[in-house]
Amino acid sequence: MWKRILLLFFLAALATALLSANPRRAVPARGAAEIAQADANAPINAAPKLVAFTFDDGPHRGSTDKLLDGLAERGAKGTFFLVGEEIDEGRDLVRRMRDEGHQIGNHTWSHKRLDELSDEEIIQEIGKTDALLKSIAGEGEYWLRPPYGFLREGAEKLVGVPLVKWSVDPRDWESRNTESVVKAVSETIEPGSIVLLHDIYPTSVEAALRLIDALSAEGYRFVTVEELLRQYGVTPEPGKVYRSATT
Repeated sequence: MWKRILLLFFLAALATALLSANPRRAVPARGAAEIAQADANAPINAAPKLVAFTFDDGPHRGSTDKLLDGLAERGAKGTFFLVGEEIDEGRDLVRRMRDEGHQIGNHTWSHKRLDELSDEEIIQEIGKTDALLKSIAGEGEYWLRPPYGFLREGAEKLVGVPLVKWSVDPRDWESRNTESVVKAVSETIEPGSIVLLHDIYPTSVEAALRLIDALSAEGYRFVTVEELLRQYGVTPEPGKVYRSATT
């Protein structure tokens, strides 16, 4: 009898040692199923909410360079629509935009309303800036943002590149108030938006960086206009106006 008890004790101890040596076998079948179900029900990260922040009227030393610093720190990309008259003093900033992966655009030479100009004047305003950008940043397609968003009907045929307007306008040039800009953008932005800002105002630069920090926590990612359209399956066409990735 004592031999039988000792034998049973030995077998129990041996089974315990084997299970301890292989923990995976120690998980009951029902427990494994429950773990698999928990994994299946675990939340999956949603696709990034893509938006494009655009900056007009630069480059402007003291604010554009601060913005570029902030974008680099955050891994965000922007689109800069540059005024030809302002470029000469900021050639290094234009090259930095190119080198850091931002999109560079044309905002005409002297920021005149294109709906008030002749065909010849429109071509000159666009062409002069385009030539300067190519001499600094290299050959490429520099999309156009018409000053104030105005372009005379029928003048699209004079523009050999896509035209970019916007879907979110916080009127930062008017308020020049960081809090107002942050509030206005936060209340109206949605995936696919193109946001209009001006990097010539320190208040707008501060607002842009604060918005990127806050919206990044909500899953937003900041890309160029060209990348935004591409991600939404949009093929840009010369002379066509784009206000967002969906309009």
